[in-house]
Amino acid sequence: MSSQFHRPPSESSLGVRSACFGYGCGVSPVERIVRRVDRYQQNHRWIGFPFGVLKKFGDDRGGALAGLLAYYGILSLFPLLLLMTTLFGVFLHRRAALERTVVHSALAQFPIIGDQIQKNLHSLHASGLALVVGLVGLGWGGMGVTQAAQHAMNQIWNVPGVVRPGFFPRMARGAIFLLALGLGVLATSVLSGLGQLGTRSAGFRAANLLASGCVNVALFIVGFRVLTSKTIATRDLVPGAVAAGVAWQVLQTVGGFLVAHQLRHASQVYGFFAVVLGLLSWLALGAQLTLYCAEFNVVRARRLWPRSIVQPPLTEPDKRTLAAIAKQEERRPEQDVEVTFDS
Repeated sequence: MSSQFHRPPSESSLGVRSACFGYGCGVSPVERIVRRVDRYQQNHRWIGFPFGVLKKFGDDRGGALAGLLAYYGILSLFPLLLLMTTLFGVFLHRRAALERTVVHSALAQFPIIGDQIQKNLHSLHASGLALVVGLVGLGWGGMGVTQAAQHAMNQIWNVPGVVRPGFFPRMARGAIFLLALGLGVLATSVLSGLGQLGTRSAGFRAANLLASGCVNVALFIVGFRVLTSKTIATRDLVPGAVAAGVAWQVLQTVGGFLVAHQLRHASQVYGFFAVVLGLLSWLALGAQLTLYCAEFNVVRARRLWPRSIVQPPLTEPDKRTLAAIAKQEERRPEQDVEVTFDS
């Protein structure tokens, strides 16, 4: 018994070209579909621009920056809130009813943890010099989040290290930001207090909510300006700051709703874990929303879209983004980073 193997006919014998070109040749069906989606998003701004923001967020390792902000936020938020409420207690200690209203209104701006801090305010009113020293330390600890925020903004704008502010300018910017944050919280606290003392009509509540949103927008505009390098024009910071203020107002409202309707009825053990996980989630979500709004500014100002999903080829915004990321590593005036592309 014998067997015989037959060589399949060659492409040349069938009159078929031995090489082919284009996206449709030599790729899997999945990649072919992805490339079609890629071409569509590059030709339509309504989807190309949001994808550009999402891609820029990934290029800048935005998730890591948000995690850093959330980490320092945990270390800084408690001291800042305790410092703020203690100062309220010092200046309003003779007006107990007004103190309770103001403190409750201030802590209401921070869902999930406001009630927990309010229950432990008495521990800060017991000592003299130790209280002063502790408050100074608490205020200094709050600088950590401002340094992390400045780093995040400079990374998002790909500011070269050689032109970033030094230690003392960064500390000064951090102090200004903390002052603006305190004034903003005070303003929203007053508005919340008026909401509790005023009428319960839907129109009044809507106006009060709108006023609080305007304060948040103004606070984010100031914050984006203070935390970002002065090499970036203020007009390029405003659109994202407005979006961040609106998003933060929504986040506060949703957080307050969840606290009022979920954590309040939880058991003590479940409520403890809910507070911890809720705090982490709230800070992480707030940090990501803020950084996405900052990326919105960068993509809009520098026209960093359309971006490609599959490479090659790279689009011009792709090349400019990658070049800016490389240039941001310049640390000295004598250093000059040049970026070239093969195609």
